[in-house]
Amino acid sequence: MTDQLCKLFVGGLNVDTDDDGLRKHFEQYGTLTDCVVVVNKQLQRSRCFGFVTYSNPEEADAAMAARPHTVDGNAVEVKRAVAREDANKPEALAKVKKIFVGGLKDDIEEEHLSEYFSQYGQIEKAEVISEKDTGKKRGFGFVYFTDHDAADKAVVVKFHTVKGHKVEPGFGRHKSKSVTGRLP
Repeated sequence: MTDQLCKLFVGGLNVDTDDDGLRKHFEQYGTLTDCVVVVNKQLQRSRCFGFVTYSNPEEADAAMAARPHTVDGNAVEVKRAVAREDANKPEALAKVKKIFVGGLKDDIEEEHLSEYFSQYGQIEKAEVISEKDTGKKRGFGFVYFTDHDAADKAVVVKFHTVKGHKVEPGFGRHKSKSVTGRLP
């Protein structure tokens, strides 16, 4: 896998929670390699969120499986940390169970998507999108997970190989134009 799957975002922290308090709560699920409460430097005050990084993805999975979490009396939100360049995209912050998968070749079927992406969590269904009139595959599809954390894990890993082809997942909604049997 990847160490991207080891880092979790923790939001809604008590203003008095410090690095030690955050570490104390989350180290019960595994070994932390990093733990930080983000502080407003000017005010010297917590921004009420932080990050914990586990030594392996299984420990991060254990922390996610133990949701909901309460730290210093506050119910906190725990999610996979997203790359800084993706952090301002609203879809990266939403609790979405459906992911878009682009770059699909003609030999990739729904069962291939289900089989591959099931390593990230339980799959509800997978779709490969085709033209209504011709049945020709359009090169993209969707995977529906039963838990938003599985979708987050799949998207945190930027590229995947399904049946020998590189495919790219994302949360973006694919806007299809009304098609009259032909693609531009």
